[in-house]
Parts: sequence; structure tokens; C-alpha cells
Amino acid sequence: MSLVDTFQRRITYLRLSVTDRCDLRCAYCMPERQTFLPRSEVLSLEELHRLALGFIARGVTRIRLTGGEPLVRRDMIELVRALGRKLGEGLDELTLTTNGTRLAEFAGDLAAAGVRRINVSLDTLDRETFARLARRDSLPQVLEGIAAAQASGIAVKINTVALKGTNAEEIPALVAWAHGRGMDLTLIEVMPLGEVEADRFDQYLPLSMVRAGLEQRYTLTPSAHRTGGPARYADVAETGGRLGFITPLTGNFCDGCNRVRVTTTGQLHPCLGGTEMVDLRAALRSPDPDSALNEALALAMRIKPERHAFAIDAHGQAPALARHMSVTGG
Repeated sequence: MSLVDTFQRRITYLRLSVTDRCDLRCAYCMPERQTFLPRSEVLSLEELHRLALGFIARGVTRIRLTGGEPLVRRDMIELVRALGRKLGEGLDELTLTTNGTRLAEFAGDLAAAGVRRINVSLDTLDRETFARLARRDSLPQVLEGIAAAQASGIAVKINTVALKGTNAEEIPALVAWAHGRGMDLTLIEVMPLGEVEADRFDQYLPLSMVRAGLEQRYTLTPSAHRTGGPARYADVAETGGRLGFITPLTGNFCDGCNRVRVTTTGQLHPCLGGTEMVDLRAALRSPDPDSALNEALALAMRIKPERHAFAIDAHGQAPALARHMSVTGG
């Protein structure tokens, strides 16, 4: 059984959340006093592994482990090692997205398990801005983690959320910094997921405006480079690096969607921006897990929408969805 939705999009990419917990509290992601799931609701290591194997058997070739912050889960590396053994045997790539705070501790283990590429979320190089945005003074640990990953042979891509009034002026310097250290950088528009203290309208910075500003300084040439995700890339002549743009608001990319997300409780979301959901935990814990998983994934393919409907166009606008990105798997 392969995974193909009703719009004939083949699903080959799984974003699998191993925890909703995070050691940062980024202002665009969650409130300071975030309530996390009881551990009893979270899939066990064995269930996460079994679920991942089920997706691989059904044609998924790329798995990205996410959170929350995946490296705060105590047994995370055991899962990485177990899935790493599938590389070359149905799985083409195993990677993760991390905030980098614990990367120095785990970079060697990740590389030994077969992880060759990771994304690190980093929105500023200014320590004071970082502490204000993430509500934790952790920039030195993040930079140490990035250096450790590169020293271990892991290619690092920086993910930067463009935020009006916070890091807009710093973006050119972030590009130069990342490219100067051999890292691609991808800019992301803020997404209206979950209630946060700030008004999304005040945070939202369209990447069309950011790109126009960058083109006053840099020569950007469209690139055919793809990593399997939603980013569209440009080559930067002056730095020799690549710059990605993820534009859920100003440039919808849903026509080529090849992915689904599974939360740490086993809920499959066919679309990040939709309310559709299928309970894979119930399937895993049923008397006939393989048959139940087949039925659940077939349903997921039937209900996967053609596109999301994100919008940020007014002050005080409610989020598109109540759930936070850390719950969905960001």
C-alpha cells in the first residue's frame, strides 16, 4: 500500500513528533505558561518506532523527527538509532528539526546513527533579542550546538522566522553569517497556530517584502534545489550560499505537498493548516494493528485537503487553529 491522496499527491515524507515539550518559549510559538501533555498520553518509544516502520513500509522515504524540542525527550537517541538502521532499506533520509540547545550533547550520537542533515531554528544572533524572543538566555548553547553538529559531519540548515519589529533588520546579517559558515538559511513566515500573548498581525512580516529588501543588497537567482519540503530556494551570488523561502501566506505551496504530520500522541494531521485528524494511536493499540493502520492511513489520504487557508490580515484576528505548532510537530 502506497500513500496517495485524492489529488494524486504521493506522500513520501513523514514529520513525526516525539514530544510536545520544549525548553524554550518562543513568543511566536507558545505562551510562557504553556501546558504540556501528560506523559501517559505520549506514544512510547516502541510505538513511535512501530509507527515509523509502518510508514516506511507504505512508501515513506524521508522521516523528520520533531517536537516541541525532540532532544529533550530522554530516549530520543534510541529511536534515532533504531530508525537509522532502516537507512538504505526503504528509508532514504532521517533528519530532525531542533532549537539547538542540547545539540552539543547529542551531535556525535546523531551522526553515528546516520543523521546527515538537520535544521536548527535560530531567529537572531543578538543575545538580548534571543533571550527576549525565546524567554530563555540560551544563544551560547545554540551556537555551541551548531558548531558541534558541523564538527560531527552533519550539514546544518538554519530556519529563521521573519518577525516584524524583532529581527527584520538583522536578516541580511543572518544570511551572511550562515553562508559564511557553510550553512543554508531558510526564511519562514509566521504561522497563525495557537494563542500567544502577541498579536500575530504585529509579528507578521511578508517574505515578499523581505526578499525585495534582500535584492537591494544581494543578487538572488532562482535555484532548482529541493530538499523535499516546502522551501523554494535562491542562490546568493555574493555569499555563494543558498537562501530558502517558506511562504504559507504570500505564496501557497500546497499543490506539491508530499507530507503528513503525526503528533506525539499519534494523531495524524494530513495538513498543518487543517482540522482533519486520524487517530493512529488507537490503530496501534487495537487487536489487529496492521489492518487498523491500513484503514486509518487510507482515511487520512481521503480527507487530506487540497490546501490550507492561513491568513493574517487584521489586528486581533483569532489563530487559524487553536493547537500550537509544538503540539502538531513543528
